[in-house]
Amino acid sequence: MQRLYDFLRRHPTWVDIVWAVVLLGISVASEEARQVGRGTDAPGLIVPVMLLLCLVVALRRKMPEKMLLLGLGLGVAQVALDVETMAADFALLAIVYTVAATGERWASRLALASGLCAATVAQVRWPNEDTSALGNVGIMIFQTVPFALAWVLGDSIRTRRAYFAQLEERAARLEKEREAQSKVAVAAERARIARELHDVVAHNVSVMVVQADGAAYVLDAAPDQAKKALETISSTGRQALAEMRRLLGVLRTGEHQEGGEYVPQPDVEQIEDLVEQCRGSGLPVDFKIEGTPRPLPSGVELTAYRIVQEALTNTRKHGGPNAGASVRLVYFDDGLGLLVEDDGKGAPHELYEEGGVDGAGHGLIGMRERVGMVGGTLDAGPRPGGGFRISALLPLKPAH
Repeated sequence: MQRLYDFLRRHPTWVDIVWAVVLLGISVASEEARQVGRGTDAPGLIVPVMLLLCLVVALRRKMPEKMLLLGLGLGVAQVALDVETMAADFALLAIVYTVAATGERWASRLALASGLCAATVAQVRWPNEDTSALGNVGIMIFQTVPFALAWVLGDSIRTRRAYFAQLEERAARLEKEREAQSKVAVAAERARIARELHDVVAHNVSVMVVQADGAAYVLDAAPDQAKKALETISSTGRQALAEMRRLLGVLRTGEHQEGGEYVPQPDVEQIEDLVEQCRGSGLPVDFKIEGTPRPLPSGVELTAYRIVQEALTNTRKHGGPNAGASVRLVYFDDGLGLLVEDDGKGAPHELYEEGGVDGAGHGLIGMRERVGMVGGTLDAGPRPGGGFRISALLPLKPAH
């Protein structure tokens, strides 16, 4: 049964042809049953009109507007040539419904107007002699109702189809928007993870490299210092591993887990530990806090920590063996100021002006992205007299 239904839906014209043949048979039988005295001067026109009306039914869905005009022309011809109404005139009801459901708007309006006038014209042209004038009016109204109902039904089908088409279009548009948003979210998450990995790996590995070089240099002359350097490498490696596990935990669960295997996000309070770690690795760092410390949004906390971390990492990488650094945190009324300076030889010009060459300079790019995400400003470049300077201003909002 389902196959038959699917076949009928795929071949609507064949279905209409079948109904046209049925209508033709009914019309022929009805005309043969009529008495000879039918009051027409043109009996030879009955068959052509009948066939053309059945053609209207057969092609109504394939060419609705053209079949409407053909049906109206046949109706006018019937009135003009005195061909009385017949069973085949049911085609006019069918074409009114079809045009209202699928035709152009002008054709739908024309079908409505013609359908409302058809019964009146027919009743005036061929009045019932055995019925009073009031009775003829009643018959006229009764015959007009089917045309009105056919048009209303067809127009409601049109409205319903348009509504479902709009829903499908909206669903398709929302699906595309969701896909676009998902792509943007994935790109943003990848950038965030890349920044986190760069900050964690670059800082800790640079510390480990410096300590390893120092340990190799003093291994024979000062075993105690070499042992201390190895201990620093070990603790730094564990810290890097903990940071990596935290990032993997975020990737697996989508949440920052407190306690257990994953450590929390770094914050401003841990900057002092970061400075002590750098001092332990051989980099002199002067650290000061000005103003009254206060709670910060988590995004600002992480941004401040990563900026200081990246700045000190750059000092170790580019400052030279005798470089020293200073870190200043200044709490303003409406913002947090960061100032990290060193007295080394500074980073190459292209790293901070052009954003990096051959994969270099990603740390400064990441810093600018982080600061931009919290609505702050960042300035990086050589300081007068030598060395490098990084200053940032982050908006300060009370944490809730």
